[in-house]
Amino acid sequence: MRSAAPGLKFHPVIPERWVDLERLFGERGAYGGCWCMWWRLRRSQFDRQTAAEWKEGLKALVDSGQVPGLLAYANGEPVAWCSVGPRESYPALERS
Repeated sequence: MRSAAPGLKFHPVIPERWVDLERLFGERGAYGGCWCMWWRLRRSQFDRQTAAEWKEGLKALVDSGQVPGLLAYANGEPVAWCSVGPRESYPALERS
């Protein structure tokens, strides 16, 4: 099977890849420091939490065995991330 982008490899985010996700996101936790929890929490819950709690929440998802997304690697280094999951895992998409 050919890759969509030559040289890229894609892997699910599992506990063994958490360190790679942390490295990709950096100290601030990706853009805006939300650790990609913006859509995974209801607005009221998201607004009450801190960046450290968002990181803990994403780590808990990974550690639970759920796969919250995919990491893309180029030359063995994480270079991109895509959050994936069933619609139910994105409560912020639902109208209140």
